[in-house]
Amino acid sequence: MNLPKTLLSVAFFATSLMSFTQEKETTTLDALITDRPDQTESPNAIPKGFLQIETGSGFESFKNNNIKTEDLTLNTTLIRYGLLENLELRLGWDFVEGSTKINGNKLNNITSGFSPLLIGIKMGITEEKGASPEIGLLLHTSHPFFAGEDYKIQSTGVDFRFAFSHTLNEKSSLAYNLGMAWDGEITSANYVYTLVYGYSFSDKIGTYIELYGDLPEGNKANHFWDAGITYLVSNNFQLDISGGTSITKGQDIMIRAGLSFRIPTKK
Repeated sequence: MNLPKTLLSVAFFATSLMSFTQEKETTTLDALITDRPDQTESPNAIPKGFLQIETGSGFESFKNNNIKTEDLTLNTTLIRYGLLENLELRLGWDFVEGSTKINGNKLNNITSGFSPLLIGIKMGITEEKGASPEIGLLLHTSHPFFAGEDYKIQSTGVDFRFAFSHTLNEKSSLAYNLGMAWDGEITSANYVYTLVYGYSFSDKIGTYIELYGDLPEGNKANHFWDAGITYLVSNNFQLDISGGTSITKGQDIMIRAGLSFRIPTKK
């Protein structure tokens, strides 16, 4: 499959911390919408001229018979910049430490380093209208030359996904993603999906529950679930915590916590 042509075809088809901002700059803005802590990406690009940083830490473990692997993500960061109306630039980079246990005994070969640098864009396609959802498109590439030795991939990874969102009522919403990914290690495609239901208890506190997974070509599908809580400190600053596990065999547990903030780049 010619990946550049595939992405071009898809693109053609689709054709703050409170102290960082002054009150007069934030009162006209809606509360920030983040792409964490769930796996579902929102269709919303951030406002033009703003910088949004979404960061946190997490732990997850996988078990296969008597072999258990554990990954501690010390810093998972996504930087989003509103370049134009309905178009944002995206940079993502994680620092991960991994270990392996066999029959409960921890091996000495601990892996550590940065994951491949994620570079991409998000663009809004349509706004929500009646039963028609809001739609966005995300395109990313993952680059091996920025990764630590333990996490280098053979070639540049590529992924795209369409993001959809429905407002059910003033307190609840439904969102989902559909897309494909090539991880830079194998040439076959990996189909990805997410489905999340969100509910707001108040203007400050929100919750969600989510199903997500992937369907690699020639291999068994992997299905997961997670749930979490967000707390909106201000329109430009949000805290979150989440956890989950796998439905199919594999992931034992996943726990994450983090924060997101938005700041203007121009006064």
